[in-house]
Amino acid sequence: MKWRRLLSFKRWTEVFKRLPRLLRAPQIPLHEKLLFIIPVILYWVLPDVMPFMPIDDIGVTLLLMNWFVSRAERKYPVLPSRA
Repeated sequence: MKWRRLLSFKRWTEVFKRLPRLLRAPQIPLHEKLLFIIPVILYWVLPDVMPFMPIDDIGVTLLLMNWFVSRAERKYPVLPSRA
């Protein structure tokens, strides 16, 4: 992933718009959604598991959001890209 794209405000706006739609989409199986939800919840609840990782909870959440949206849209192209 390119740094310019990762730091783009426009990209993050799109990620925030697409994430709820993807999490509610019935075409995406529950186990796919859990690939995003479980690591985020675990990192928020158990941050001391990785005490030497210098990324804050919100940083991990944002990176996982970006990964999940990119992966889900690539794996399930049938879903409309705009809601």
